[in-house]
Amino acid sequence: MKTYFDHERLNAYQVSLAFNKWVGEFLSATDAKAAAKDQIDRAAISIPLNIAEGNGKFSKRDRARFFDIARGSALESAAALDVLVSRQLLTEEQIAPAKEQLLQIVNMLIGLLKSLGYAFDCGTPIIREEPDFRVDSEQEQEQEKE
Repeated sequence: MKTYFDHERLNAYQVSLAFNKWVGEFLSATDAKAAAKDQIDRAAISIPLNIAEGNGKFSKRDRARFFDIARGSALESAAALDVLVSRQLLTEEQIAPAKEQLLQIVNMLIGLLKSLGYAFDCGTPIIREEPDFRVDSEQEQEQEKE
């Protein structure tokens, strides 16, 4: 494929296109209705679009913002795959290659963010649940608002 724009040279962009191909094949092969199908379609499309838009920005801050949005869309895509498995529309074996692609995309986007000067605390887990330290009265007030 001939390269016209700088973002086309990025490996993260190319892998995100491959992931979008996988998503397109899955969507065309299944007739089941599930909100997660629509969500994975939107999230998958968001990945290369945000990579391209971010790569076209001049300021490091703007570039990083779009790369981080693309990273978030890749994580959202992974969660949507998990939902499709939990709904028994796909199996773990079917989504394994797609999850590998998403892992590659996330790692490459973190590399791009690091190259822009954004540091990550490698000693702290990225995913963790924080305990809820609010007192009971605060929780009750919040529940009343809902």
